[in-house]
Amino acid sequence: MPRKKSQAPHSVRREHARRRARSKWSLAVVGGPVILAVVAGSVFAAGGHHRHASPPGGGASAQPTRAADPDPNCTLVVPEHPLTARGLATPYRLVATDPRQGPCHEANPDQAAFVEAAILTKDGKLTVYDPLVIDRGTRPAASTVRPSVPRGSTVGIWFGFNAAQLTLKSSGRSHSLAQGRCVNGVPGSAFGQFAYCNAPAFFRAAGVQTAEKHLRIPALGTARDGRPCPTTRDFSVVDQDGSDNVVTHYLADAHGRTAQNNAASRAVMRRAGAKPTDLTNGSDNRLLTHFIDPALGCRPFTAPDQSSDGRASSALPLDELSAAARQRAPIALIPQNDPMTLVDGHASVRKTDLYRAGVDMPRTGAGDDGNGAAYCRTLFTDPSGIRRVFADRALLRAAPSPDPGTAPDLFGFLASRANQTFTNLGCDRLLDSGNPVVLTTDGQGLVTDAVLTPLGRPSTSPTPAAPTQGTSPSVTPTTSSPAANGGSATATTGVPGSAPPASGEVSTAPSSGAPDSAAPAVTPSSTGLSSARRS
Repeated sequence: MPRKKSQAPHSVRREHARRRARSKWSLAVVGGPVILAVVAGSVFAAGGHHRHASPPGGGASAQPTRAADPDPNCTLVVPEHPLTARGLATPYRLVATDPRQGPCHEANPDQAAFVEAAILTKDGKLTVYDPLVIDRGTRPAASTVRPSVPRGSTVGIWFGFNAAQLTLKSSGRSHSLAQGRCVNGVPGSAFGQFAYCNAPAFFRAAGVQTAEKHLRIPALGTARDGRPCPTTRDFSVVDQDGSDNVVTHYLADAHGRTAQNNAASRAVMRRAGAKPTDLTNGSDNRLLTHFIDPALGCRPFTAPDQSSDGRASSALPLDELSAAARQRAPIALIPQNDPMTLVDGHASVRKTDLYRAGVDMPRTGAGDDGNGAAYCRTLFTDPSGIRRVFADRALLRAAPSPDPGTAPDLFGFLASRANQTFTNLGCDRLLDSGNPVVLTTDGQGLVTDAVLTPLGRPSTSPTPAAPTQGTSPSVTPTTSSPAANGGSATATTGVPGSAPPASGEVSTAPSSGAPDSAAPAVTPSSTGLSSARRS
């Protein structure tokens, strides 16, 4: 199961932003590395455990990482000419950004980085491909597949990460970041776990192919609740930072080697006596296509995966193409209070527009200025938003949870996610309201129920869940007062234990001890900002 980090309260994020040092390194500027610093992303964990992510701009601990805690800061070395067939088939290499903080290993789910590409031919044929990531100094567990990239094709690449801070660097003395037209924020302020290479060009090409009817975006269909099937821009799906991370899968063996997810790789690994395990990136996209869609009887937009035996696969760029073409109003576009688009804790139109360009959304402007209060209000009051989640309670309760360590079913997971989203977006301040999502948790901290209360009104506690294994249930109200049933309660900054410890703070500045010298990147302005494809 993929991992997605739990989040700090908004006040903690603001404090960390104020404490951010003005780094000497540059972001998305020629001569500097590209940084992927963890942000307040959706709750999405695997194996029943939470990942505690630092908010953007958190300061790094001066102490070396404890042996029990893997180094959260890693560097991904981008191969030369990453947009070509040869570049796509060449493994990316993962190394420690600062070796003093400990090693980085791709086979460790807490440190894994992921790459996802989409290839669009000049006649509208669309495929996806997952470039492999390996540890520096190692070889893949099986040979990579060389993709077909016909002349005239347009390639886009997107990144995801399971730890705190990923630094992109060019390979050797090449200029692979510039070659890939990679963008990850504005100077001195990274988006977070999200980054892209050549994405605006990919979406422009897709718009042309769609207009010429060479590329067809399938209809959404109707969900079991009678509404249109949701997209990544549906207010019932989004959280505080939508359209982040990827759905890439890799295979890993017990020796720390990785391979692409296909039959040939499995066969090679089994012959070597290694039982392959699945390695995935936690993402909102995977939450939609692998959990929400099946629960609602919907099917995502897919394309053949060249790295996985040609099997139909969803992908971030496909989800965004579908959302741009099919999502009905209200449409959830990246707001200026998205933690990934803040600069030193403040809204930034430029950074918001750069992020939107990477996921096929229009720039902020007339009729859509990315207003955070409007986003919060729609998310928590419109029937298409969180109210839809609660209306679909029966359908979602029958569906599996993406993270059994948060909730036993999909409804509880989505309720917990909505609870944290309200806080992480600062909706409490913007709307002058307490958290409307009130959670019930059992003695193990699992979210077993929830209610949605009106904004601006005192929250009411839902009926406590039945005790589990002799434990007493508790309610997560909008204040830190004791729960009505006598169980312990926590504030609605998320499920108990969601706030990261101080030692988990990370700096957005790479250490001088990075193993490879910084390679040129591309200035954000050189990539261009396209308007999103319109339906």
